[in-house]
Amino acid sequence: MPAFAHPLVAPAEWAELARPGPPLDWTVLDVARGPGGRPDPLYGEALARVRENAVPVLGLLDAADGARPFADLVTDASRHLDWYRVDGFYLHRAPTGPEHAAACGRLVLTLRALLDGRGPVVLAPGTHPDPRYAGIGDQLVTFAGPWTAYRWSEAPQWTAGHPPSRFAHLVHGVPAPHLDTALRIARWQGAGTVFLTDRDDRDGADPWAGLPRYWREMVRKVLMEPPPSM
Repeated sequence: MPAFAHPLVAPAEWAELARPGPPLDWTVLDVARGPGGRPDPLYGEALARVRENAVPVLGLLDAADGARPFADLVTDASRHLDWYRVDGFYLHRAPTGPEHAAACGRLVLTLRALLDGRGPVVLAPGTHPDPRYAGIGDQLVTFAGPWTAYRWSEAPQWTAGHPPSRFAHLVHGVPAPHLDTALRIARWQGAGTVFLTDRDDRDGADPWAGLPRYWREMVRKVLMEPPPSM
């Protein structure tokens, strides 16, 4: 489940995270494209309730497609840990090209050392990267975008050599009548984790700011026919 708005703005969504039942692989904490400039006690309170439901919380780190300095990313990671005790990290806008793979690998090793082996590091380029990235992170978000693109998308051949647990898809603007089709596409493409929403990014809106209107129906379908989970 991608990051939600502030607990004051999206109390129902944060409450849903704390409700037992949904098959959630992880959720993302995004205060301000990272941990923000100071700890926010309201996030701390919301996260405490989520942890009671054993949902791993990943701190978002913005890699800026490989342009963000290593030291800045490590600083943000340390703040996520100190302020919010995150369980892992979500590398937003992770690089995709082979020229960044070695540096990304060093960063992931550092993040795992900070975590002391406690949680996953998810690379989220939102598209299929160079194949060598499959051996760097614990999971790759290889699609993050609109349904209009997802319905015609294809996974490259190299992905077939990896288990579904290696891949995640995030799709927005999925109409309710196409929910089954979107889940089938995720299975066909070998994605073990998926999040679908009818929210979209029109007029600059954040499609991940809240739950889809068909949230409970999607949970039911995923529980009936796993994988993928969410």
